[in-house]
Amino acid sequence: MSKIATIIRREFLSRVRKKSFVAMTILGPVLMAAIVIVPVLLAQLSDSDYSVAIVDDSGIFAKDFRDRDNIYFTPLDTDIDNAIERMHDGRFDAVLHIPEVAFQAPSSLRLFSEKSVNFNAKLLIENILKLEFESMKLSSAGIDEEVLRSIESPVNIQAIRISDDGEQMTDYPEISMGLGFVGGFLIYIFIFLFGSQVLRGVLEEKTSRIVEIIVSSVKPFQLMMGKIIGVGLVGLTQFLIWVFLTLAIVSGFQAAAPEMFRFTPDEEVFVTGGQVLNQEELQIRREAIQQHDTLAGELLEGISAINIPVMMLSFIFYFLGGYLLYAALFAAIGSAVDNEADTQQFMLPVTIPLLLALIMTQMVITNPGGTVALWLSMIPFTSPVIMMARIPFGVSYPELALSAALLIAGFMFTTWVAAKIYRTGILMYGKKVDYKELWKWMRHS
Repeated sequence: MSKIATIIRREFLSRVRKKSFVAMTILGPVLMAAIVIVPVLLAQLSDSDYSVAIVDDSGIFAKDFRDRDNIYFTPLDTDIDNAIERMHDGRFDAVLHIPEVAFQAPSSLRLFSEKSVNFNAKLLIENILKLEFESMKLSSAGIDEEVLRSIESPVNIQAIRISDDGEQMTDYPEISMGLGFVGGFLIYIFIFLFGSQVLRGVLEEKTSRIVEIIVSSVKPFQLMMGKIIGVGLVGLTQFLIWVFLTLAIVSGFQAAAPEMFRFTPDEEVFVTGGQVLNQEELQIRREAIQQHDTLAGELLEGISAINIPVMMLSFIFYFLGGYLLYAALFAAIGSAVDNEADTQQFMLPVTIPLLLALIMTQMVITNPGGTVALWLSMIPFTSPVIMMARIPFGVSYPELALSAALLIAGFMFTTWVAAKIYRTGILMYGKKVDYKELWKWMRHS
């Protein structure tokens, strides 16, 4: 055991001392935190004022335009040519022309601008005119607009998740889908990244013949396990540093700029002072509150509704379990060949289950409780990716326990198979190995 510990220490220290490890350890959390922070900053920078002049030849619609979301409207009592000249002078960003026949021919509407038209402004103008056109058509048909408005019944269903102990909490399925995909994708990347380091490390020691000296002091199995565990600890260390630094960066930014993370939960919109609001009051209050809500605030609110400790512990376990399972096979492949080009024929069948799991993640996050998702989260070769995609939606503890037990059994099996191949292949040179030869090594006692 002391020999394995020595190899683990060597593999760990040789990698964490590299400049590339230090650089990625620092850049990783910065990039992860930037995913939350940068969109907020860009959204604020993009919220500059946008002024639109209105030339309404019909004299009907100009009164319906109200300033909103940094978009300002100015009715002009002039012709369109003069308004465009004012725009060229820099007094307006765009000019909306509403001809007299606009109601009969909506396609005659024009929005002039020197630069590309602001999309939000165009969308707002279209919505205002659409509502006004519909109101005029109802009036011309003799239909009471108020009756139609009273029939409208906006539906907003609040998702509530009930835990095993009966506790109720607001659920955010969209955020669970995002976290599920990101979790599964990170597991996939980490397994490939650190698994390939094991393969290259074994291959380098074999081609340089250093391994002949090493195995004179330790058994091949000890060397293989020391290398696998050492590289795995490097990955775990880097991941934990990423998590703590990312949380520190986001928390610090949230404390420094709380207005960028404002969000009011739905239950606070629906009830005020213990009294349920009626439909009209609810709509007014919802619109007033949503103007101050931010995407970053909604994201953090959704994340807080997920059982983060369970997700973090599950991520660590499935990363280590999936890595150990695949790293053993990668080590076996590295020991069986003499150069990196020969690894391709053996890498494909080993990595197909992992690629399948990544592809199926899209389907799993849309139906995390389905039969396919359940079985894929139990098969050891796909469970690390699939289970991480399911956990944000809530997975029962018996399912987690069964999946974990099967993953441990899968790791033990692949380690046994890899050890059979490793002990023979690590000292074999100059021979092209095929699957038939590997089968003989596995059967050799």
